[in-house]
Amino acid sequence: MESLAKTSIKYLHGVGPKRAELLTQELGICSYYDLLYYFPYRYIDRSKIHKISDLRQLGENGEMPYLQLRGQFAAFAVHGEGAKRRLNALFFDGTGSIDVVWFNKVRQIEESYHTGVDYIIFGKPALYNSRYSITHPEVEIYKPGQEVGGLKGVYSITDKMRQRSLTLRMFQQLVQNLLGVIGNITDPLPADIIAHYRFIPLRDALVNIHVPSSVQMLQRAQFRLKYDELFFLQLNLLRYSKSRSMKLGGHRFVRVGQHFNDFYNHVLPFPLTGAQKRVIKEIRADMGSGRQMNRLLQGDVGSGKTLVALMTMLLAIDNGFQACIMAPTEILAQQHYETISQLASQVGVKVALLTGSTSKKMRDAIHAGLASGEIGITVGTHALIEDTVVFARLGMVVIDEQHRFGVAQRAKMWSKNTVPPHVLVMTATPIPRTLAMTVYGDLDVSVIDELPPGRKPVTTVLRYDNHRQQVYRFIYSQLRQGRQVYIVYPLIQESEKLDLRNLEEGYDIIRETFPDYRVCFVHGKMKPAEKDHQMHLFASGEAQIMVATTVIEVGVNVPNATVMLIENAERFGLSQLHQLRGRVGRGADRSYCILMSHVKIASTTRHRLEVMTQTTDGFMIAEEDMRLRGPGDMEGTQQSGIAFNLHIADIAKDGQIIQAARNDAQRIIDDDPTLSKPENLKLARQLQFLYSHQQDWSRIS
Repeated sequence: MESLAKTSIKYLHGVGPKRAELLTQELGICSYYDLLYYFPYRYIDRSKIHKISDLRQLGENGEMPYLQLRGQFAAFAVHGEGAKRRLNALFFDGTGSIDVVWFNKVRQIEESYHTGVDYIIFGKPALYNSRYSITHPEVEIYKPGQEVGGLKGVYSITDKMRQRSLTLRMFQQLVQNLLGVIGNITDPLPADIIAHYRFIPLRDALVNIHVPSSVQMLQRAQFRLKYDELFFLQLNLLRYSKSRSMKLGGHRFVRVGQHFNDFYNHVLPFPLTGAQKRVIKEIRADMGSGRQMNRLLQGDVGSGKTLVALMTMLLAIDNGFQACIMAPTEILAQQHYETISQLASQVGVKVALLTGSTSKKMRDAIHAGLASGEIGITVGTHALIEDTVVFARLGMVVIDEQHRFGVAQRAKMWSKNTVPPHVLVMTATPIPRTLAMTVYGDLDVSVIDELPPGRKPVTTVLRYDNHRQQVYRFIYSQLRQGRQVYIVYPLIQESEKLDLRNLEEGYDIIRETFPDYRVCFVHGKMKPAEKDHQMHLFASGEAQIMVATTVIEVGVNVPNATVMLIENAERFGLSQLHQLRGRVGRGADRSYCILMSHVKIASTTRHRLEVMTQTTDGFMIAEEDMRLRGPGDMEGTQQSGIAFNLHIADIAKDGQIIQAARNDAQRIIDDDPTLSKPENLKLARQLQFLYSHQQDWSRIS
């Protein structure tokens, strides 16, 4: 593989310097290896020639497939001038006729094809004015006795490539040229794994993924190549995780002292759930092991993650260390500070708040308190990672809503102590199991899967625009009872492209509709001070209605808010809707989430919204969201520090392969953590080849 990766694509027959530059710019294909691993995104069956008389029947069940026809052109005619010039032709096969249209290279095509000649045309028929037509078909002369092609790969290419004559057909030919010169390929997988899964050789898999000899061989090639990708991804994650646990010592927190015990026995506001107790036990085991903890804590909105984090930080203080919690926004940091300081002060722990808005005088005092060790717990934003912030003995770092921080920012927390602090990463965005194994595969994972007793599930309903007045009457009834309401819009300003109710228009409508109540508004383009002011109006109860964009998805805790109205809910992903819903239901009163949508929406969109009305289980919603949208769109994956670089595997659909690959990788790493045994040297070489260019972010939460 190394030799293929080092061979420039310009040396492939049919490429040359100019096409090589185009392939690099448009598709990132620089070498033979890049082209070999640029797989088709679907396949078309070129094994059958259809008759034009069959088209109506083929199109009865919905979308017409790509297909081949054999016949002759009866006539050509050029219409229009300049950029609007097009070439029309009538194609017939003895059973009927179909229109063929070209909009590009009209003169060249007119000179290339002729009447009275047998051709095979390939394309996707479309119905227009009760007649079928094909636009820009592939055309080749039919030679009696020639073999009709089988499955052919369809590749994603750009308009710029087509404009510069690098068509799909030409791209397919370049792949054929490459397959003819790649020679033997050393298989990097261990022989026992190949035998266990009855894998076809790697070279055969690569040939059949591009040019399948049969449907069965295509399936075997797909299985083999998916496993390869996922196995080496897991092997890399687990190797780094093992290396970290072997090399990086951690502060040993073995003491459960007065602060923790006093808090547990006298301050704890309500009994811990079984899930909270289990997670605290897992964290205590980590922190007492002598290795640095690097744990992901997942828990739905309202599951009690902050309380677990506080008790973890008290363990650090009982062992003579300081702790800090970093939040992505000032409003969330402020809320954490209010909660934590009110509880921790009852056991004699000093808590400080450090954000970008902290005055210089207060900032200097906090810096001094941190350096002296007087301040036990610090709550803050990005201000915590500034070089001027120096801790006496930092032993515990909690990072809340970690996907909102870049890995480089989180890495700065490591420089705050000579021995890396224990790290607890928290997220209220449920992560599907397969995604957690892949994105956070090098972290230990704890899950709080219980809500505290007394928390009522939020009632979620789907309503359409024609129910708006009914919805407004319900909101009015809640406001009269002294409750508060969120109204969320997907846009800030009116868009000409999207027919959405926008924030500015909505703000005016809501003020007119509810004139007796104060309305505040928040969006992401506001200055931080103004945003915080508007949020404070709502949090304090001075404003009864908050009109906002998704900026309130994280960071507002108003127990008195009982209604979440989401306009154009069809424009949001499931996980985002679930996060927004989590803003209500935080008090003792019954709460409601109303999803407003257009009446005319696609069936898949309607299904997505109906999922929200059927369950409040964040993990079920996350699984469905990933299935519908794919892992690349899941919040947080881009900043996780793990580059997927997957060419064929699908994290949303290949859960069983991920689990099998992880089990195999775990077995190998447990037996040989450094991959130094003779039988594992080729695995080590393959990892070096695949991942040597990546920053090692595995040491960072």
